Amino acid sequence: MSRYTPRMRQGHGCLGGLFRLVLVGVLGLGLVYGVVLVTDPWAIHIGGRTTPLLTWFGCGKLQTKGGAEYPLYVYFYPSSHFSQLHMDGLRPTGGLQGRGLLCTSPGVTTQLELSGTIYGGWRSTEGSLMAFRLLETRIIDAGQGRGFFDLAGRWQGSKLMMDERGGRGHPFRSGLRIENASVTLEWGTRSDFKDMCAKATNLPAHR
Repeated sequence: MSRYTPRMRQGHGCLGGLFRLVLVGVLGLGLVYGVVLVTDPWAIHIGGRTTPLLTWFGCGKLQTKGGAEYPLYVYFYPSSHFSQLHMDGLRPTGGLQGRGLLCTSPGVTTQLELSGTIYGGWRSTEGSLMAFRLLETRIIDAGQGRGFFDLAGRWQGSKLMMDERGGRGHPFRSGLRIENASVTLEWGTRSDFKDMCAKATNLPAHR
């Protein structure tokens, strides 16, 4: 007499469903990688590093008008949205999206949304130009303006050297305004940024 009971069949059914779910997930990831390899192959190798998660993390000190230095952290990955305009004679080849953190006083940060475009880069970021808009996150959508500043610059090996390119930006809710900014971004983690922010000394006082 068989000992295979309805409870056992139910157990096998749950395992089968889990297997199918995992299989769909793996196929989905494979599809995403396939699309990136075709549309944004530079995302596999950003700044001279292998980036299997298609994401680059970096930080540096944002130098601004008056000599202030704000530790800045960003991460970005490919986006389907980007500018159609040329920059420095280079055509746009892909979009960027991500997040950032700006250290405004020791241990205090402002969250940022990152969007942008890569120019001239296809299989590699080497020598390519990237342009970011770093926009203050919105807590409640009440139609209020949001602070932002723009950066653009080229990759030189593992470093992304950027400046404001004469953009005016918009003041943050705190009154902070980023002007005449420049930064050299290098690979770094959020923990690296937190250390920089905690030790920051060349920051002006803000309300």
